[in-house]
Amino acid sequence: MRPVVVILLLAFVVAACERTVVPSVAPPSPSPSGVLSGDRPAAELFAAVRTGTGGAPEVIGSYTRGCIAGAEQLPLDAPRWQVMRPSRHRSWGHPALIRFVGGLADDVAKEGVRGLLIGDLGQPRGGPSPSDHNSHQVGLDADIWLTPMPAGKVPSRDLETFAPVAMVDFSTLRVTAAFGSAQVAMLSRAARAEEVERIFVSPPIKRALCLRVKGDRSWLGKVRPWPGHYWHMHVRLGCPAGSPACKPQEAPPPGDGCGAELQSWFDKPDWAHPSEGTYEPDKAIRLDALPDACRRVLAEQG
Repeated sequence: MRPVVVILLLAFVVAACERTVVPSVAPPSPSPSGVLSGDRPAAELFAAVRTGTGGAPEVIGSYTRGCIAGAEQLPLDAPRWQVMRPSRHRSWGHPALIRFVGGLADDVAKEGVRGLLIGDLGQPRGGPSPSDHNSHQVGLDADIWLTPMPAGKVPSRDLETFAPVAMVDFSTLRVTAAFGSAQVAMLSRAARAEEVERIFVSPPIKRALCLRVKGDRSWLGKVRPWPGHYWHMHVRLGCPAGSPACKPQEAPPPGDGCGAELQSWFDKPDWAHPSEGTYEPDKAIRLDALPDACRRVLAEQG
């Protein structure tokens, strides 16, 4: 073989090897101080993080201005629940919230409900999200559909598009025929859990409960009327042990909430229309609006 040909072949092999060699050390990530020093909305920063932090779970701040360390991810699929819209990557929460979801799924199964369809919990480190929520920031909130899991489950190809059933007729401000014993069981079982502080539902759903529930009504006070929430219940846990920086809400008013307070929603029903599209905050939340410790949570290596 001629020397020139040998040289060309050797050059080709070297070039090919250079293109396929994988460096043994990953390139360094941008320094946290550099990432966090800009003026980007906090929602963008928290949504970009795909893993939780290590260490013990800790809730920091309030439900609408906070974050969480040590969050866990709810399994996306289990015998008695499915996580809907998994591409949103909002199936993270405090371990107490993860346990609650599993316990609720087991409880409602005793009443003939096949399983739960789970909407948003929170992001891996909590914080504001780019759309749909002002809360869900500290790993203690969960949206649970009032549409039970169907027989045979929702096919994986449909998890992003499967539509929930509306439980409210906004022309009459009453629940639809879809709201029945399964929905009452889901709400009552959730509200009876000691760790649950509030459950938000559309006002007609609250009124339907007030009319239908007999016997023990002590749990009804936790079910709070709120705009939207006509196809799901928003469950909120109280501050857990081991999180001294968690800011609790005031306790709900005493009683079952079925009197004048509930009627006031129907006296002025300017809320009575289904929401369309996605919620976007009027003004983006910046990191400076969150507790200082949330900067550490955001910057910590997962």
